[in-house]
Amino acid sequence: MHKVATALLFDRNNRLLIYLRDNKPEISFPNHWDLFGGHVEENETPEQALIRELKEELNLDITDFKFYKTYESTNEQKPNTKFVFVVRTEKAAEELTLYEGQYLEGISLSERTNYKFANMLGEILDEFAESL
Repeated sequence: MHKVATALLFDRNNRLLIYLRDNKPEISFPNHWDLFGGHVEENETPEQALIRELKEELNLDITDFKFYKTYESTNEQKPNTKFVFVVRTEKAAEELTLYEGQYLEGISLSERTNYKFANMLGEILDEFAESL
């Protein structure tokens, strides 16, 4: 099973940073909102993948992150284990440049139900919000 490192990434205004996936039929969940992160490569830990992916996707160097929870995602083209981390950055959403996807947005957790998230991410966000 594939491994994925996923970030519940919050900016300095405590907004959750999400992005709109490309609208390409060849990718899974095109035109859906997503959390930052990606596949864990061979000989890489989920933590290393998280750091690498946030650098690739946002040119963001992170040091402040905590492991939240692991989820099994079986409703995708490539079933995977998601390693979910809570990440904080001192930057605001408006100060970041998106290098993958269509659009970056910062939202409050209470706004999450207004977005169509890829795979099980909506459920992860609901569970996280309820745990606060």
